[in-house]
Amino acid sequence: MRANWDLVLEKVVAHQDHAALIDLFELLLTEEERSAIAGRLKVFQALLQADMSQRQIAAEFEISIATITRCSNYLKHMSTQQREKIKNLILE
Repeated sequence: MRANWDLVLEKVVAHQDHAALIDLFELLLTEEERSAIAGRLKVFQALLQADMSQRQIAAEFEISIATITRCSNYLKHMSTQQREKIKNLILE
C-alpha cells in the first residue's frame, strides 16, 4: 500500500500548475473527501495557532468535535521536532 501512496505523492509533486492539480484531485477524490481534507487542514492550522478553543473551531469551520479531538490527539503525540516541521509546512 505504501508504494501506491508514494505514487500519488509523486504525481502531486510533479504538477506545479494549479489547474492541473485541481483536475488531479477531482479525479482522485470525491467532493466529500476533498472537503474532509480541507477541513482537517483548517483544524490543524487552528490548533497549532492556539487562538481558538476546540468548540470555537467546531463552530467556525462546521467540523465535528470528534474530528477536532482526533487531530488534537495526533498533535499531542508528535515530537517537538515533528510539530515544528508541521507548523512550518501548514502555517506559512
